[in-house]
Amino acid sequence: MAPLQTPLLKTNGLVAYYGDFQALFGVDIELDVDETVAIIGANGAGKTTLMRSIAGILRNAATSVSFDGRPIGAQPADEIMTQGVAMVPEGRRLFPSLSVEENLLIGTYGRKSRGYWTLDTVYDLFPILRERRNNPGTALSGGQQQMVAIGRALMSNPRVLLCDEISLGLAPVVIKDIYKAVPAIKAAGASLIVVEQDIAQAMAFADRVYCMMEGRVTLSGTPDTLSRNDIHDAYFGASQ
Repeated sequence: MAPLQTPLLKTNGLVAYYGDFQALFGVDIELDVDETVAIIGANGAGKTTLMRSIAGILRNAATSVSFDGRPIGAQPADEIMTQGVAMVPEGRRLFPSLSVEENLLIGTYGRKSRGYWTLDTVYDLFPILRERRNNPGTALSGGQQQMVAIGRALMSNPRVLLCDEISLGLAPVVIKDIYKAVPAIKAAGASLIVVEQDIAQAMAFADRVYCMMEGRVTLSGTPDTLSRNDIHDAYFGASQ
């Protein structure tokens, strides 16, 4: 029998706090190489806290998050980024005083070596950014700003790309354009964890789905094994 593949990234009984408030309660998720995982759930379910914990913005017990078989839960965000985990934050968080190109170049901070993603390859992925490269990053449309945020994260040449609320507040046609980029991102060597409130969208693009509610994973599986009723109960709580 072939040995089981070690997940590229996993959480193990992950808990997280904001002061005295506990936001995560023993969360276990896994991401394999060349996989796209979707995290779904209502507002306040703990999705963003999960992403912030993986990225090192919230520090945790060392063994609560592992990357490529190494414990990283206690490491700061900059160390985790240099190892190959990059995050596209909710709200995009561009620097208003910098141009599109300058915002993209921020993503090279701490990069250990040159990889596939450069200014040229990001511009090939999102051609509109090449046209707007000298514009202030925050002067773009919401969808274009999201492209900048994704491109900035890609500039670190990550092995894991975390996308928090990737389609929030965007028009359906813009969301479609952004998701068209996912195959190219995976082909360049990144696996993805994407927080997505649109359940239909998540089921369409993800290899595996986790549903969260009140800081816990309430359902997990592949899209073909999860029924609409299963997802409804996991998302909102089973009917009494």
